[in-house]
Amino acid sequence: MSEIHALAAREASGKLTPFSFDPGPLGDEQVEIEVQYCGICHSDQSMWTNEWHMTQYPFVPGHEAIGNITQVGPNAKLVKVGQTVGLGWNSGSCLHCRSCLNGDHNMCYSLQQTIIGRHGAFATRVRCHWVWATPLPEGIDTAKAGPLFCGGITVFNPLVQYEVKPTDRVAVVGIGGLGHMALQFLNKWGCNVTAFTTSDNKAAEAKSLGAHAVVNTRSEGDLKKVARSFNLILSTVTANLDMNLYLNAMGPRGRFHTVGVIPEIKTGAFALIAGQREISGSPSGSPINVMKMLDFAARHGIAPITEEFPMSQANEALAHMEAGKARYRVVLKNDLK
Repeated sequence: MSEIHALAAREASGKLTPFSFDPGPLGDEQVEIEVQYCGICHSDQSMWTNEWHMTQYPFVPGHEAIGNITQVGPNAKLVKVGQTVGLGWNSGSCLHCRSCLNGDHNMCYSLQQTIIGRHGAFATRVRCHWVWATPLPEGIDTAKAGPLFCGGITVFNPLVQYEVKPTDRVAVVGIGGLGHMALQFLNKWGCNVTAFTTSDNKAAEAKSLGAHAVVNTRSEGDLKKVARSFNLILSTVTANLDMNLYLNAMGPRGRFHTVGVIPEIKTGAFALIAGQREISGSPSGSPINVMKMLDFAARHGIAPITEEFPMSQANEALAHMEAGKARYRVVLKNDLK
């Protein structure tokens, strides 16, 4: 029972092939999760290709895991064998540093991440500290829940962190894996929501997901109409942007907030100073905000749009995502033995 069967790459961008390992004794505060489903995220792809120059091989991807707890360490709390839980980007925190004591476990000084320096959830089982194993509330579909634990909390976290109000006007840049969930959350949060896109073809779908308006960022006329409009612009894209375009769309004291890993943000100081505007970013959320996000999603029927592949076809699923064909998130159903 101790051996875990997984899929691993032996080199950057290498094919995922069967891989087995012995995880050793379960930690006193750890839980072990039998993986039923695991989403694929752009971060898995970045780690797989070693884009961030931190990947250790053999590399087992997977940080959007849903499954049942099969083992619980003697000092674990709030969880029990048989519970259905989710595990996202983070899998351990010290609980005693200033960040943890402040409730910011996701910014722990010794944060452990699920696929950095350890094996992820493209596997039969995965382990984490009990704090990061979050039980699923009623109303959350286990087959679709995985992406909520990374993309979902990533776009939900800024709403809590920056006390976004239901009276705020908010724009979302990028209607993809993150953006399509952001539109749903913001709409149910009560905000007036605008989708920023480069394609008119996405307008109808953006509105069906919660956007009240759609702006084509290639249209000078559209952009002039929304000048100085927004309290918050939430960027989910990973490409460089014309920051002047977005700063001009922000009202006084507006915030441009990125959760996408933009390679470079370039702007002069004048537009920030004159409008008292801000540029910020945030990572995934703390355990308490993950719980809040799940409760909010269950209450309002918010779910990612997913495509399902068997986990044994993870290579095909990665190629599908890499080709830009995923609409909008890919989830692997575990069939590993």
